[in-house]
Amino acid sequence: PLAVERLEILCASCPELEVIGHANDGIQALTMADELSPDLVLLDIEMPKMDGIAAARALRSIKPSPAIVLVTAFDNFAVEAFDLDIVDYLLKPVAPARLQRAVGRAVAARELPVAEGGARPGDYASELWVSHRSELIRVAAIDIDRIEAERDYMRLHTGGRSYLLHQTISTLEQRLNPAHFQRIHRS
Repeated sequence: PLAVERLEILCASCPELEVIGHANDGIQALTMADELSPDLVLLDIEMPKMDGIAAARALRSIKPSPAIVLVTAFDNFAVEAFDLDIVDYLLKPVAPARLQRAVGRAVAARELPVAEGGARPGDYASELWVSHRSELIRVAAIDIDRIEAERDYMRLHTGGRSYLLHQTISTLEQRLNPAHFQRIHRS
């Protein structure tokens, strides 16, 4: 309850947000999202009845589906979460500026025009989360110079650094904007 209250206070300080409700478990979150049709849903991963990852998957079936931001104390679900095309992944305790950036991303994603073929630029990953030492870091897709396959991993080259991402080349190819990336070799 204290974490929900703190998040509501932080949301009240964002002029783009209007809190229309909060749920105490994943099932209630789905029911409320279906009834209220929110533009943005903030989900915790650790919820009773249905966790935030399962709720995020289920929210994709609602049309139009809301933007999703995961707010959690656990950093080990970030890669799985971004495979669900969430807008952002916030670690508790949430800083006001960090919440504002997440809201800005959600607003920007909703305002992107639909391109030919029905795909919006926001349908492609603008960033990837990779493990680096003992933490997860965000790599902007625009900063990637090249990607090479290394068995079940991809090596992302950015500037003078490289990072390993546990994903197949074909899966990654589907997630990246073909206007910015071109596959020139099977690996």
